[in-house]
Amino acid sequence: MQFNHVECDLPSLDRETIDGVRYYKVPDGDELHNLVSITSVTSHRNKEFFAEWRRKVGAEKADKITRQATSRGTDMHTLTEMYLKNLDLPSDVLPISEMLFRISKKEINNIDNIYALEKSLYSLHLGVAGTVDCIAEYNGELAIIDFKTSKKPKPREWIEHYFVQAAAYACMFYELTGIAVKKLVILMACENGECVVYEEYDKSKYIKLLAQYIREFVEHKLEAYGKRT
Repeated sequence: MQFNHVECDLPSLDRETIDGVRYYKVPDGDELHNLVSITSVTSHRNKEFFAEWRRKVGAEKADKITRQATSRGTDMHTLTEMYLKNLDLPSDVLPISEMLFRISKKEINNIDNIYALEKSLYSLHLGVAGTVDCIAEYNGELAIIDFKTSKKPKPREWIEHYFVQAAAYACMFYELTGIAVKKLVILMACENGECVVYEEYDKSKYIKLLAQYIREFVEHKLEAYGKRT
């Protein structure tokens, strides 16, 4: 199968980490601004949940699970990206990642007319930036597509932050190109052998939540900086 790619001029942005938070260097006229990564914003909302999880399972086990999940996800993303670029797939990946790619291939084949793969985006209006997995048509409708891996499918209410992140990418893409996506798609390949696709057409719901996420992040940072002075 050959995937079609649509020419779309998107920026290449440098990144840096400051106090554990990722920032993108974004042009604004003759100036460069540091805009916070949307993943840092969404991670902040879930930090208490993850802290409680680490306390529950123990730091050593939590670190091991996190490393495994990161390796699994990185390899899966590499396989998916190369497949969508019509390239030969690497053989030096984890067996679990190869299995996850295989079970998700049927859903990945619903993608075509690809505008972006692992591309930087930003919004000066929102003050955030990030790297989107994929912007393409999914079943014939233009979508922000995010590739996820998991042990098993997650209840929809557990993945609010995934949709918030996808909504942020939709806003950034529109600000940069004037092109509006139709929907948000989360494609989740699971170790139990399932591949689940979550679709959302109500972008406005998650754009409103995005504003809340950003406000909470900024308030936290202001409070933290205030304690230093």
